[in-house]
Amino acid sequence: MNWKQLLSKKRIGENKKSDYQSDRTAFQRDYDRIIFSTAFRRLQDKTQVFPLSKSDYVRTRLTHSLEVSCIARNLGMKLGIEICSRHNIPDIQPGDISTILATAALAHDIGNPPFGHSGENAIRHWFTESPLVKKLKFSKKERLDIENYEGNAQGFRLLTVLQMPENSGGMQLTSAAIASFVKYPVEACLIKSSTNVSRKKFNFFQTEKEMFKANAEEVGLIREEKTSYGWSRHPLSFLVEACDDICYRLIDFEDGFKLGLVSFKEIEELFYSIIEDETVFNKSKKLNDEQSVVEYLRAKSIQKMVEEISELFLDSESSILNGKMTKTLISSIPSAKALKALKDRAIESVYCDRRVLEIEAAGFEVANGILELFYGSAIDSMNNKLKATAHSKKIMQLLPKQFHPAIGDSNYLSLLKVLDFFSGMTDSYAVALYKKIKGISISGE
Repeated sequence: MNWKQLLSKKRIGENKKSDYQSDRTAFQRDYDRIIFSTAFRRLQDKTQVFPLSKSDYVRTRLTHSLEVSCIARNLGMKLGIEICSRHNIPDIQPGDISTILATAALAHDIGNPPFGHSGENAIRHWFTESPLVKKLKFSKKERLDIENYEGNAQGFRLLTVLQMPENSGGMQLTSAAIASFVKYPVEACLIKSSTNVSRKKFNFFQTEKEMFKANAEEVGLIREEKTSYGWSRHPLSFLVEACDDICYRLIDFEDGFKLGLVSFKEIEELFYSIIEDETVFNKSKKLNDEQSVVEYLRAKSIQKMVEEISELFLDSESSILNGKMTKTLISSIPSAKALKALKDRAIESVYCDRRVLEIEAAGFEVANGILELFYGSAIDSMNNKLKATAHSKKIMQLLPKQFHPAIGDSNYLSLLKVLDFFSGMTDSYAVALYKKIKGISISGE
């Protein structure tokens, strides 16, 4: 792979060159399109760790995405200077690499369904166990898409198809931004439980595979085989992943402290184990309160990790460009051992907190109820047309028109449309809709 091709400004889905003039770069326009999209705005009421939290301090997917983007922007500027110095890349400045990373990081969770990763698991569980689904025909690859349902694949579909549907390529982002967004450049049938981090999940449904292929070819990703839909990662994707890892390792733990799940002494010691700087230690002791100390140590921990990731990326650049990198960057930096200890503790005390588990369990019921009812009504309406049950007709009236199955749609495509509807819901909306359609709450609120 070469940087000139990897940083392509061609817009995915754009059939003719636009005559639009702007003082913004192509990559800055990508960033702005994400910021002003309805899908990004909905992240304000989607789970990061604590679903439906009453605390205004605890992060949502929106604040998480903004923080990841901020780290990515700073890391991109630091690395962009060196990359542009090492390589002759026409019409590319260090700030362009910074903006591409900030954009991809901003969008990295944009396809997540309500209730976060628990929502993904709920969709998979419903598809596997639903009596309705078991009666319907799907191809092997179609089944694998939903059995392994991924917010990452939903995100690619959202960016390239669902948002700004009047365009043939959705938001029509640059190929560089789209490729940097993708962490798992394979279809579901190529998922492997191996040490290759790029193969642990998938990033596009069968409906978008040709669009993904075209974009991969535009930026010059290395293809596994001529006939397979599997490629190496874009180099900047490793950095987006690293910025996400920094946030969920450190900042989720900070949220746990704020909610009383982690003691001050414990979080202080774990952050010190990353920083390992006596000057920072002494300065932190002069701060007035525990919260200020934790915020200061978190900031210094992020700074330390950005430096380590930057150094590792530059040292590994050749391997990454040759498609030989199979591990996450964060697993190979000097702070990896300290980070693992922090992650293990978070799993024990934060992610398994009773408040989290109770709402995640309820999320399974919400997802199952909504999907069974709406998909069942869609299938009934498709198969029976005017003879669909009165209940199905009423439910279909609740389904926005853009998610209705069209004449000739397969069971798979009809399901994707219902999943488009469900994945776009915020946590609060999903709960409110479930309560109404189940008759639990019938108020007009």
